[in-house]
Amino acid sequence: AANLDTLRALGAQLVFFSPLANEPIPTCDAVWLPGGYPELHAETLSACHTSRESLGVHLAAERPVWAECGGMMVLFDAIVDQQGQSHAVWGLLPGVVRMQPRLAALGPQKLELAAGELRGHTFHYSRCETALQPVLHTASSRAGAVGLGEAVYQRGALRASYFHAWLASSPAAAAALFLPEGLS
Repeated sequence: AANLDTLRALGAQLVFFSPLANEPIPTCDAVWLPGGYPELHAETLSACHTSRESLGVHLAAERPVWAECGGMMVLFDAIVDQQGQSHAVWGLLPGVVRMQPRLAALGPQKLELAAGELRGHTFHYSRCETALQPVLHTASSRAGAVGLGEAVYQRGALRASYFHAWLASSPAAAAALFLPEGLS
């Protein structure tokens, strides 16, 4: 709710749609695909051609998309479930998401953008295999944590990461996620 409130405070008019119901992306300036569990609905989502094609039209018009975790997972070529079955999904990002038997990442994260620092978290049971090179990485907010945080991918106006942003932590940085110039 805080993310929705932040977007409204920034002047966004929110319009909702359901990819699971194969609804088209509404005509809009930007799209947010928040987290979820697409692996539980991979078969249904693979058949949601209207949602996928309308998102492709949105991206072809160079309108921004911010996809977080589950919202990102469905954008890849396939999701491989815990039983090893591959489900073709939307193919807007190259690569495969593989479900893991154990938690792959958990914890507080932060993302540094020119417009400010977004705080948030990561929580996922999958790993992404892609040839895309990250444009940014989050950093852990835990004292003493080492290594890179979550990758942030960008392909045209599409930005995606396992990172769940708490938009209220920096409204200016949150707005940057939804602007054409985006992460720069």
